[in-house]
Amino acid sequence: MAPKLRDRRSRVALRDFILLSRWDNVSAMTEQDDLRYPIGRFAPPASSLSGVRAAYKQTLRQLPANLRAAVAGLNETQLNTPYREGGWTVRQVVHHIADSHVQAYIRTKTALAEDWPSVKVYDEAVWANLPDSRLPIDGSLALIEALHGRWVALLEAMTDDDFRKGYNHPERGRQNLANVLAMYAWHSRHHTAHITGLRARMGW
Repeated sequence: MAPKLRDRRSRVALRDFILLSRWDNVSAMTEQDDLRYPIGRFAPPASSLSGVRAAYKQTLRQLPANLRAAVAGLNETQLNTPYREGGWTVRQVVHHIADSHVQAYIRTKTALAEDWPSVKVYDEAVWANLPDSRLPIDGSLALIEALHGRWVALLEAMTDDDFRKGYNHPERGRQNLANVLAMYAWHSRHHTAHITGLRARMGW
């Protein structure tokens, strides 16, 4: 075989190998994204009309029951299973929801009581690995149920002007309460889908 032809074929083979490797990487990344964001990433709502907010409130109202249904019957080994490679366990997900929604509730009340206050962030990855995140999930399930009862009652009493209030987030900037409501409705569905998706894949 002529040297030039051999070199050309080598270059073509190398190009095809690189393209195939890139495709494999993209496919793997897409699969991981699908597992990490089973309902898609959060997108701020285009509208803050009362009817739209009502649907978000209903999601928060239903989360305690939906979450209990998602974890019903899981044993200790299953609760300690990550919902994806490198992700949190089911147990950590439940405890994280409690941690996160307590923060959201307090931020909402602070925004209603003060004029665009600045809120403090927390490192959710660090919190998820603190000792209490290894406890049984019953405590967090009860906390979420009680918390959401008060949170939804507060949201139902809020006016249109109240939803235009908000807080300053160190990383996300100004967040009005209409957007916060939408985000935590998404957050409720997002993490519940982590658990139900794992159960479906594992046949639990």
